[in-house]
Amino acid sequence: MHTPLDGILVVALEQAVAAPYCTSRLADAGARVIKIERPEGDFARAYDHVAHGESAYFVWLNRGKESVVLDIKNPDDAALMHRMIAHADVLVQNLAPGAAERAGFGSEELRAKHPRLITCDISGYGEDGPYRDMKAYDLLIQCETGLASITGAPERPGRVGVSVADIACGMYAHAGILQALYERERTGEGQGIAVSLFDAIADWMTVPLLHQDYGGKAPERVGLNHPSIAPYGAFTLADGNQVVISIQNEREWVRLCAEALGQPGLATDPRYATGPLRVANRPALDAAVAAVFATLDRAEAHTRLRKGGIAYGDVNSVADLSAHSQLRRISTDTPTGPVVGVAPPVRRSGAAFQARPIPAVGKHSDALRKEFAP
Repeated sequence: MHTPLDGILVVALEQAVAAPYCTSRLADAGARVIKIERPEGDFARAYDHVAHGESAYFVWLNRGKESVVLDIKNPDDAALMHRMIAHADVLVQNLAPGAAERAGFGSEELRAKHPRLITCDISGYGEDGPYRDMKAYDLLIQCETGLASITGAPERPGRVGVSVADIACGMYAHAGILQALYERERTGEGQGIAVSLFDAIADWMTVPLLHQDYGGKAPERVGLNHPSIAPYGAFTLADGNQVVISIQNEREWVRLCAEALGQPGLATDPRYATGPLRVANRPALDAAVAAVFATLDRAEAHTRLRKGGIAYGDVNSVADLSAHSQLRRISTDTPTGPVVGVAPPVRRSGAAFQARPIPAVGKHSDALRKEFAP
């Protein structure tokens, strides 16, 4: 079956999450991805062993790749990697800043030898600046960018519960590579792309930053509430479940009061007449809404909210997600057996996604050494 990136060869000198996220999406689109690993393998293989011996992270981010074990400080292995790159369309690497250059795989030098090559350098803080050589992991970036300061309950900062900095960086790298491939179709020339975890989350922090720079105050931590819209947050139901509602405009506010709360007069209360007034009087407003929801179970709340056309969602656990009727699943072969996970978000019309296997460390070493022999 034809896939969008048929014929594209990606060499990935990668580890952890950000770069593997990027290349996994290229592999999902049909690119051939050769993953360079140390003899002990990508250290993400050992993050956990939850999927019958396999790391959840590695299973998620490495389907459809070929694994070759190389020591790039060894002259013969370095020569082999250079031969691979000579045939490649894309090189992705997320070694420490400067490490690829010291090993003879600097992006500028490689593009000078191979003008059609697209290089993508992924780092924590970028290739220059005073933080260039600092180690950067997801939680550190969440803290450094201020993301943790606006996340969590009012009494303390919190971490976003998934590796959001790595994921954001990997997504930007993926988009940049696709743009470069498209540009190469027109110009015939590759280009260098550089993406950092810090820059990725800094971009996502634009709205809080503008509030700080132009409004003099960043949004406060409000837990399961929205800092600048009300009512927009979680309310506890009579059966102990929680439901989140979101009111985005005055029409929805009127419908919420009439249909879901059974209090049409609340919509004209002068304290709540506009969005900014509702935010300013949030404690009283939330108390009024909470008092009604506390008398309803989940089914009753859903019925009222649907009748009013109100946006809502349940505060689910991960166990609830596992049983969610909307969750799409795929099965992927691993060295220790199939793992059922989440299907890729992007769906192509007329094409069913087929997950390719996750490789054991060095599974393709012999074949690749033979293919790219001098």
